[in-house]
Amino acid sequence: MSIDSLSGLGTAHRLASMRPTIAGTSHVVSAGHYLAAQSALQILESGGNAIDAGVAAGLVLGVVQSELVNVAGVAPIILYLAERDDVITISGLGCWPRALDPDFFMREHGGTIPEGVLRTVVPAAPDAWITALARYGTMRFSEVAQSAIGFARDGFVMYPLMAELLHTYADSYARWPSSAAIYLPEGRPPEVGDLFVQSDLGRTLQYMADCETAARGRSRVEGLKAARDAFYRGDIARTIVAFHEENGGLLSMEDLADFQVGIEPAVSAKFRGSTMYACGPWCQGPALLQMLTMLASVDLASLGHNSSAYVHTLVETIKLAFADRHRYFGDPRFTDVPLGLLLDPAYAAGRRELIDPRRAWPDMPPAGLGGGASIDGGVLAAPKLAALDTSYLAVIDRRGNVFSATPSDVSYDTPVVTGTGLCPSSRGSQSWADPRHPSGVAPGKRPRLTPAPFLARAADGAFTAMGTPGGDVQLQALLQVWLNLEVFGMPPQAAVEAARFASYSFPDSFEPHAAHPGRLNIEERLGPQQISDLRMLGHDVTVWPDWAWRAGAVCVARQRPEGTLEAAADPRRPAYALGR
Repeated sequence: MSIDSLSGLGTAHRLASMRPTIAGTSHVVSAGHYLAAQSALQILESGGNAIDAGVAAGLVLGVVQSELVNVAGVAPIILYLAERDDVITISGLGCWPRALDPDFFMREHGGTIPEGVLRTVVPAAPDAWITALARYGTMRFSEVAQSAIGFARDGFVMYPLMAELLHTYADSYARWPSSAAIYLPEGRPPEVGDLFVQSDLGRTLQYMADCETAARGRSRVEGLKAARDAFYRGDIARTIVAFHEENGGLLSMEDLADFQVGIEPAVSAKFRGSTMYACGPWCQGPALLQMLTMLASVDLASLGHNSSAYVHTLVETIKLAFADRHRYFGDPRFTDVPLGLLLDPAYAAGRRELIDPRRAWPDMPPAGLGGGASIDGGVLAAPKLAALDTSYLAVIDRRGNVFSATPSDVSYDTPVVTGTGLCPSSRGSQSWADPRHPSGVAPGKRPRLTPAPFLARAADGAFTAMGTPGGDVQLQALLQVWLNLEVFGMPPQAAVEAARFASYSFPDSFEPHAAHPGRLNIEERLGPQQISDLRMLGHDVTVWPDWAWRAGAVCVARQRPEGTLEAAADPRRPAYALGR
């Protein structure tokens, strides 16, 4: 008997994915870095719940992926609380300082938001993590931060993707001595295999833990408040503000002391019996719900997975949703976002009629709802490199709680605050300098965030958590993976590994908001025939190498109807899934 005939499994089945889908009966985790997944699993094994484990993983990502995720960055969260049968979101996104003049960037910087301290918004991630712990977790900050503190203080082994990015952006880090001291030790980026130490960041996290410990005579929640106050009202806040005052920034002690993340109901939409949940339109998340609403009545399976017709249909759907994202999305405290209309199936049907199966839109289509022309402020030219963005983590625990978060904020476009290891959130890069834009700048207003975590609930009640890095590629990658799961029935690991594509035919969410009319990137293994066909349809196709890290790094964790759990992690980046 041949090996291929054992158990009735052929070679094609056994090699359907590079890694196995992780299966468990107690808990699973999938995260953007293997050390974060390991740290979350340790918390679960020690009795913590999904919220405790998710916060631990999120803090670790801020250390071991500090080129993509900052401890003082953003951390949008969506979670399911099994005992309450409730889905909620934690905004995890800061706002512009109150000292900002809305016309400042138009008047003083030619309609751009420059790199450096001027694009800083209030750091939200520390408040998001601690709020999640205080309301829904069971452990102390010092317990869940232990791994992050250790990896910062003692170092971790430099791995290929981070080494590549630090080399690529070395000139950017060199602009600021405080950044160069960390990311260019001995005057050069670290190499693969080097021990990478961030001792200042370790001391910052340890200080927050020590402040909690000093309040230990009080309740767990009061101890968490002491850790939070250390960041937003204490020495860390004073150090950040002093640095900004010395370097022309706008952030004040009042901005930090008065900040509080929002706890809000999720936005939801139906797709073929499942309900997809997203954060509000202060992030791009609802645009994925709009894409799914447009596609709900399309017979996608008959088109064939990743066929030319299938790719064309998805890309044109993405363009339509992103046209509405560009025209309408923004901080709903400042902008009237017509979500009810955008997610209405009748509206989706009208938008779907704009898709020509024989020809691609040459650029971004017009917005719907009679929105008219929108204010771009974008440029028809590529920046030197596509912006970096984000990581992701998903956790499901034995009680059925589900935690999904997309922490972010890079360290190459704004300086490290000396002595802290922190780059306070530079997410102002996702606002528009023109205050007339729906996502234009204003004091107290939040930028339109690309990081967007998701949950989905099947008709039988089973949950799936998913997310990815990738800026404007995030929703595109997640759309493809979700359809791989729901329409084509792929196992999770095969679903995240399938060949991927992404449109860039719209103003980029990051400064300088460059537009690339008709641009479509495709991983080469999608096939030469599809690439040729898509060019004939009018797409400006650029071929990515296979397993391109810019195609996203989707992580998935899900419950199965029989009570088991599954998790998958994308090999395009150092993501990893674990479970028991």
